[in-house]
Amino acid sequence: MRILLTNDDGIHAEGLAVLERVARTLSDDVWIVAPETDQSGLAHSLTLSEPLRLRKIDEKRYVLRGTPTDCVIMAIREILPEKPDLVLSGINAGGNVADDVTYSGTVAGAIEGTLQGVRSISLSQLYEYDNGGRVIPWEVAETLAPKLLAQLVKADLPPGTFLNVNFPRCAPADVQGIEVTSQGKLDFGLEVEQRADGRGFPYYWLRFGDRGSKFREGTDLQALKEDKISVTPLKLDMTDYAAQDSIARALGFGVAD
Repeated sequence: MRILLTNDDGIHAEGLAVLERVARTLSDDVWIVAPETDQSGLAHSLTLSEPLRLRKIDEKRYVLRGTPTDCVIMAIREILPEKPDLVLSGINAGGNVADDVTYSGTVAGAIEGTLQGVRSISLSQLYEYDNGGRVIPWEVAETLAPKLLAQLVKADLPPGTFLNVNFPRCAPADVQGIEVTSQGKLDFGLEVEQRADGRGFPYYWLRFGDRGSKFREGTDLQALKEDKISVTPLKLDMTDYAAQDSIARALGFGVAD
């Protein structure tokens, strides 16, 4: 099995090193094409107004000045001798759940792999803060991902569907199992913070504030709250089929076929 790895935290991220060790439990044919710098929050964006600068840094290991989407496209269309059998994106430092999947560069790596016709899985590791710093329990994903991925690659997925996996922020021995989940819903948590530069001109930071949720049963949020691994199948087709008839009637077309 040929496996392609990418991420949005950049080529030097610890999560990518963890993912490589995990991937090598599944195959010896592991390729890495990752962004040169942190691309968090860039979602499924392409680089169209600047050239893509590619460097080979080792055997089957490349760094690209671009987004995770760029990396997957370059890997499949330019670098690898043949299309991979599996795309793994991550392991992200921090969860990618609920509405945040729309912002995520990690999820975007799996989206692009799926668009290219390759089975794809995004992986993220939740963390907590201690004394103002992030404490990321990478051992959770590293311990539990090999067996989980070996099972997930056998799943019969319909075309256009990929998997979003999130690991809880507890010790590996404290993980309470695996749950197949749906996408949860968070309150909008971005705040605009205004500051002033050295000349007094304003500039702005987007930052996350408090985010509430009802934590519905069966969602990724609830599973992680219960220290379970969340596996959420997501799909590229964003059509709201349930709304089609309502819209057709509003337009005077009658009931849609």
